[in-house]
Amino acid sequence: MKRSFFIILTLALMAIIGFVISGDAQSDTQSQRQAKHAERQQARREQRAKRLEAYERHIDSLVTCRNFRFAPNTMQQLPAGIMRNLTNPTYELTVMNGEVDVCLPFLKGYTPPYYPVVFNYILTSVQGYSAVKSSEGWHITFQSTMYSSTDYTFTLEIYSKYGGATLTLSSPFYNSMQYSGNIFEI
Repeated sequence: MKRSFFIILTLALMAIIGFVISGDAQSDTQSQRQAKHAERQQARREQRAKRLEAYERHIDSLVTCRNFRFAPNTMQQLPAGIMRNLTNPTYELTVMNGEVDVCLPFLKGYTPPYYPVVFNYILTSVQGYSAVKSSEGWHITFQSTMYSSTDYTFTLEIYSKYGGATLTLSSPFYNSMQYSGNIFEI
């Protein structure tokens, strides 16, 4: 009886010691896994930060070289017109080598009902082209008559940190139009 009690006690003690040793080994491997996981997370954060910086530098280089294309996704007559989706891929504003190529829809008229037109011009010279870097990206403005008696002011806000851009096309006679879209390389 004493012998069987001693054997059971010895087996129980060995099981406890084995459990404690394996628990230490598991906690070591678990802490190693957590350390590797933290390293992978930090590496992903650094990769994202590098990609964000590269994207911002890319947009900055497009604007400074004056070689970019604005493709609108939506348009809205200001101050509170209907937001319209633009799915026609030919609508764009292209700034290239000192020229501005305009193919944008516009709503003309002094009072409702407004009538839609498409500005489809190549402007070989624009007045007052200004590109100013801001904390969020770029603020570009220029004016053109677009071969008419009306002066139009183009104001393009490019958000190089966040992506996207907003173009406001205004004139003294018609309500302004605002376009939201993206900037692309030509």
